[in-house]
Amino acid sequence: MSTSTTRPTTSSTSTGWSLGDIAVHRVDEIELPRQTGPWLLPAATKEVLDEAAWLRPDFADADAPRLASHSFAVEAGGLRIVVDTGIGNGKNRANPAWNGLDTDFLERLAAAGFPPESVDLVITTHLHTDHVGWNTRLVGGDWVPTFPNARYLTSRTEWDHWAATDLDEARSQMFRDSVHPVRDNGQYHLVDVPEQGHEVAPGVLLVPAPGHTPGQVAVELRGSDRRALITGDSIHHPVQLSHPHVHSCVDIDPAQAVRTRARLLDALADTDALLLGTHFPQPTAGTVRRENGRYRLLAEHGSVMPPAAA
Repeated sequence: MSTSTTRPTTSSTSTGWSLGDIAVHRVDEIELPRQTGPWLLPAATKEVLDEAAWLRPDFADADAPRLASHSFAVEAGGLRIVVDTGIGNGKNRANPAWNGLDTDFLERLAAAGFPPESVDLVITTHLHTDHVGWNTRLVGGDWVPTFPNARYLTSRTEWDHWAATDLDEARSQMFRDSVHPVRDNGQYHLVDVPEQGHEVAPGVLLVPAPGHTPGQVAVELRGSDRRALITGDSIHHPVQLSHPHVHSCVDIDPAQAVRTRARLLDALADTDALLLGTHFPQPTAGTVRRENGRYRLLAEHGSVMPPAAA
């Protein structure tokens, strides 16, 4: 069943955050259906949400977490970088909420100053369906790389894990339409990511964030004024700040995911570094504070950003 969306009017501006010499734009795809939260984070019950009153109204409704799909478009060192590419249009997906989408994502990306031909790097935090969809687009019946001049990066550990895994048909379909065309065009590059991270562009580091998948990375941005961390799925939702042991139903190694989350949050807590959630609903970002033996997010809504300079 297709749940293709009606295209809204594309704004000529985007929301984002300045880190000094690095700028980050949020490029929206869709808000995920309400049932996504209870399915993905089954332990994030109403009672758990009630223990973190700050989650409402932005991050949760009365009973369930809210989640979204978006990409981050980053200007750093004269490069245009896209971090994760969402679900994509026209993809045959088992999840009805992801099947046959028709959104204006590429128009939004171009409005932020990132037309596909201008993008230099595409960073894949991990090889899941809702993070690789816009890797490709349909042209003349074939799936071709959306970003023809970009290097696509993912961790070698991540790639090797899936290469050695017996995939079900749904995941095989995702690799066929969103990963293999990029590989076959010679654009996917594998990166070894040590514990201290690996710099892939000026001020842009891949840092290990295993657990959700074995080779998942988060993306650290070291701007001249402040630092930021793009989560991938190491932190799906802000409820996991107050309750780090709430884990995703699709975490491959939940215990390792909890350890990763604790490590990342401890490094961010009580600093001015931004946490940028790959699935956080608007306002998407904030700073992490310790409070009563837990963490919480102080939301930072961002501002209207001009398009990336030509």
